[in-house]
Amino acid sequence: MNLKIPFERVNWLNTAFLGVICLTALIASPIYLWHHGINGFQLGMLLFYIIATGMSITLGYHRLFSHLSFRAKWPIRLATLVFGACAFENSALNWVSDHRRHHKHTDHDEDPYDISKGFFWAHIGWILFKLDPVPPLDNVADLRKDKLVMWQHRWDKLIALVVGLLLPAGLGYLWNATHGLDPWTGALGGFLLAGVLRVFLVQQCTFFINSLCHTIGEQPYSTRCSARDSFVMSLVTFGEGYHNYHHEFQHDYRNGVKPWNFDPTKWAIWLLAKVGLASDLRRVPESKVVLAQMMEARRHADAELARLKSLGEHHPWRDKAIESANALVERLTASYNELEAAMVGRVDLSRKALRRWTEETREVLDRLAEVCKPLPA
Repeated sequence: MNLKIPFERVNWLNTAFLGVICLTALIASPIYLWHHGINGFQLGMLLFYIIATGMSITLGYHRLFSHLSFRAKWPIRLATLVFGACAFENSALNWVSDHRRHHKHTDHDEDPYDISKGFFWAHIGWILFKLDPVPPLDNVADLRKDKLVMWQHRWDKLIALVVGLLLPAGLGYLWNATHGLDPWTGALGGFLLAGVLRVFLVQQCTFFINSLCHTIGEQPYSTRCSARDSFVMSLVTFGEGYHNYHHEFQHDYRNGVKPWNFDPTKWAIWLLAKVGLASDLRRVPESKVVLAQMMEARRHADAELARLKSLGEHHPWRDKAIESANALVERLTASYNELEAAMVGRVDLSRKALRRWTEETREVLDRLAEVCKPLPA
């Protein structure tokens, strides 16, 4: 979709800031590393800030404040608000308002980072340009009652500047000064690496959830919207890459619902609950998750069967494929009805039974792919 953006709709403040961050991170930081390298303290500070700010976005801004997936004591809320501000992704109040609107209007005009407007728009264009008047903050009434959230909303830019950029520079200065090294080189390194480069990396990873995870990946739970699961993105976003699951079950504190999914944020929330800093963790029953997978698998199988029937009779494998696909659809439908009946009847479903249904669903899809392989896509 081609967007014609009037010159006057450019958000010059955001454009200038992100331009400076990108250029400084991609040009000045490599030059510094070439001439001065990186010592253990700078590397540790860089990693700490990446984890602290990245986790504050996913654990705090996203799962805690946007979706109310769990409750947290004030030290956790304060820490995620402070380091979340340091990601330079706006205040929690604004971030949450945009994100809730994204979920309510996914893939439609009211979606702030609507992927149907193009990859660039969903990734960063919606920040650089404003096509419509700024929407009102009419969906965050609950957060307006939170004194910590409102405090951060008033001071997020100052917090970001002081804690996110000046503090790393000051720590770099002190480290070098106490170790017989040039303090100003240390200050510059702290500013460029744990400051600017880290902001660039965390921001781009967040932006890729809005763009890449609505473009490339699998849709095992639903195709009702463009959201997709991406294991690769989960590695660089603390588990946020399982976006298809998240859009189907947005209030679950887990994004990577399977035990083997890489989702350090869900592990962190679980640990916080164990030590009394978090509570009321919301999670979707496993039976409902399996049912969603089976529903999506059945939809896919029905679509494949319809496609096979639409092929001309001259295809030699057509009739045999239709016969096999019919049997697979019937098998999947029977399993789906069995699980649905068990859920309606409030039958206590064992993990073993749910695992069997999950494996059977995967087996049916694999077999369906084999059946359709000899025929044109």
